[in-house]
Amino acid sequence: MSGPASAVALVRTDDRAAGVRAAVGLLGANPARGVPVVVKPNFNTADPCPGSTHNDTLDELLALLREMGATALTVADRSGPADTADVLRAKGIPELCARHGAEIVNLDDLPEESWRHVQPPGSHWLRGFEVARPVADAACAVSTCCLKTHGYGGVFTMSLKNSIGIVHRRRMRELHASLRSMRRMIAEVNAAWAPRLVVLDGVEAFVDGGPMTGRRRHAGVVLAGTDRVAVDAVGLAVLKEIGANRAVMGRAIFAQEQIARAVELGLGVAGPAGIEIVTGDDAGADYACRLRTILDRG
Repeated sequence: MSGPASAVALVRTDDRAAGVRAAVGLLGANPARGVPVVVKPNFNTADPCPGSTHNDTLDELLALLREMGATALTVADRSGPADTADVLRAKGIPELCARHGAEIVNLDDLPEESWRHVQPPGSHWLRGFEVARPVADAACAVSTCCLKTHGYGGVFTMSLKNSIGIVHRRRMRELHASLRSMRRMIAEVNAAWAPRLVVLDGVEAFVDGGPMTGRRRHAGVVLAGTDRVAVDAVGLAVLKEIGANRAVMGRAIFAQEQIARAVELGLGVAGPAGIEIVTGDDAGADYACRLRTILDRG
């Protein structure tokens, strides 16, 4: 991707609600006005954040999207390995969504015609994969993800990896068995859809293990952007800054296979020079300078 720099808004905070509102505001764009919005959270299990999306993050995001003029709100996801309906109940998502008049779509319950088959050019998926139309084809999709490492071959799980939740469950066996290609396969799913907004809750992070449980460390950031590669690159810089496992610390950010394959597919910025970290106060600006150094050196 060439052209103007991709903005990633960064807010230093321990208050998720305030961070979501401030980060989205710093972007200065409103993709929700006048259209229905589908929010894709990280509900692979009901484990506490960053094992899954924090309810405070989702609650504030839904409220903000309604204020931004969304004509309807839907929360849609598929869990795994846990049962999706069990995860939604355990996290109290039906009650949370009811407060905002938001519909819940359990992607496991979709009929076959609600899935779209995708086979990107040069794909590492043997027979392609199916994505859920209610999310992938939404007028405005919003992805909200966590900040964490992935202990089962993905290396890290942020906005690019969050897309795996819109892939049909029957394709997961191939993904999990493809240790050599898994990171590239994760990136390839992102060619099937384009969220208009990404919000990353990095108040707490997993720096080893994950995605359900792991070694936890405080990071104190909320990020927002429209470019998944840029958001994940800044997220990786945060993990490097607070100190993560060897798979993160020992490889340059744009050499990570999820990032590199996404760049090959034209899904985001090609390198750190294409990222502008936008902040709104001195604390954010100081931290952005530290992250800029990490980004530039990889």
